Order: sequence, then structure tokens, then C-alpha cells
Amino acid sequence: MLFTSAMDGVVPLARGPHGRIAGPSPATVHARPVSEEAETLAALSDLVAGVARFDVTDTREYIEGFVIGLDPRVVRRLRRGDFAWQAHLDLHGLTATEAHDAVERFVLDGFRAGRRCVLIVHGRGLNSKDRTPVLKEKLKTWLAHGRIAKAVLAFSTARPCDGGAGALYVLLRRERRAQPIRVTEGAKQ
Repeated sequence: MLFTSAMDGVVPLARGPHGRIAGPSPATVHARPVSEEAETLAALSDLVAGVARFDVTDTREYIEGFVIGLDPRVVRRLRRGDFAWQAHLDLHGLTATEAHDAVERFVLDGFRAGRRCVLIVHGRGLNSKDRTPVLKEKLKTWLAHGRIAKAVLAFSTARPCDGGAGALYVLLRRERRAQPIRVTEGAKQ
């Protein structure tokens, strides 16, 4: 009864293409945010909208992030250092901008080359202002968002023998290649 009274006077849309309402436009690829505040706002927006793709955990010494839905056993293996890293990048002495460009190039090149696990040495921030690890904080954002995130499955603080709290293991996705079309003998086309 309430619904009927609420719909009183409503006229149905005309049938055909002219009576249709266009749906939302497809998602567009966003350019990289221009500032740290914009990156943070983008991350918060993704989180609030429920589209954040990474679950990131961190403490003062430890960082871990992984694609939501990844098998927890894979994350545990990465944390233990079970994956042999196939290349490494040392960010010591680089500015944040230089480091971002280097990390992006390194991760995407590793992904294209079919590497499975790489090591990124970001340092502990002992020589930076206030002795805080600037690149460590930025690295978790870079790996979990934007172009780089599309190539990353998980990342975790390295074991002490590989750099400990000053380095990250990064597990890369496997690049999907187009499968050749198979034609069986006797198949008609």
C-alpha cells in the first residue's frame, strides 16, 4: 500500500533506445597522484569504497602486504624467505622521486622478465632526518597502489640475512601470455 502510493503519478520510460538512461561511464585509468597528500587521499578513498586491493600490515620494524584473497601459505613462505630472490635494487642515497622511478622500473622490468621474487633494499633511515625510514613508508604505498601494484602479489620485510628491517621481499605475479589456438586434425572451419 505504501509503495503503491509512493509510485502514484510515475510514468514508465518509453521503450527503445531513446528512452534508456546511459549507465555510468567505465572506470578510467587515473594518472599518478601529484603529491603525497593526493596519494594518501587516493588510498583512503579506495579503502572507504571497498576497492583496496592490498591488505597492508606494518609496525615500526615490520611491513607486510598482499593481494586480498592470496593463499596465506604463500604469504608465510614469503615471510620466511622461502622464495629465492632473483634480482635486487638498493635505494640508498636516492631521493623519494628517484627511488619511486627506480622501483617502478625495477618491478615492472622484473615482472616482464618473468622473475618471481625480488629484493628491494630501502634502508632503515639511520642517515635521514629524525632517523626515520622515509623510503620504507613510501615503498609500501608504491607497491600496493598504482602501476606497480598490478605486478605485485605480496611483499614482506626481509630476513636479517637479506637486510632485515631495511629490505623487502617482493613477490611478483606471473605474466599471463596469450595461449596459442590449437586446431585438431579433422576439425572443420
